[in-house]
Amino acid sequence: MENGNQLAGQVESLLFVAGDDGLTAKQLAGLTGTDKEAVERALAQVAEACRHEDRGLRVVELAGTFRLATKQEHADAVRRLLENPTTQALTQASLEVLAIIAYRQPITRVEVEEIRGVKSERPIQTLVSRGLVKEAGRAEGTGRAILYGTTDTFLDHFGLASLDDLPPLNDAGEEAADEEMDLFMSNFTEAFDEEGTEE
Repeated sequence: MENGNQLAGQVESLLFVAGDDGLTAKQLAGLTGTDKEAVERALAQVAEACRHEDRGLRVVELAGTFRLATKQEHADAVRRLLENPTTQALTQASLEVLAIIAYRQPITRVEVEEIRGVKSERPIQTLVSRGLVKEAGRAEGTGRAILYGTTDTFLDHFGLASLDDLPPLNDAGEEAADEEMDLFMSNFTEAFDEEGTEE
């Protein structure tokens, strides 16, 4: 039973990290080093645990892909957060994505992920919801992926007249540039922390 509980915990953690993309039972089996049948039992165990009234999540299956989603009865609270996103400070992941977009725009999500080495869909969604990042067209080629760029709100919060005022990123004076960027990001984080506490 303990091994079953451990597997259920692993499955729940993996689904949380996977986010809206979700994972198939086959993917979960590969990630946990078990077989599909064991994963299916673990999924059922997680789903059963989520049915308790004090839990805020549920397991959702769509076309063989499993993911965690919020319960419908908590929709009002979730909606308030989405409608007033500045009540939360930006995470380090969101700041990293914002910096990449600011310097490399227009840029696709896949290109951002290639630079960071991790999935970046959620940070991008957060930045778009806060009005810091917007869709800036479509890339050429197959799939015509969405291109992202910064907004006027981004410039306002950084106190920039234009993107030309961004701290330089170059090999010469790299240490000074890093210090300037650290101060830049620190000031930006503080601006959003202050805005959140005013609510």
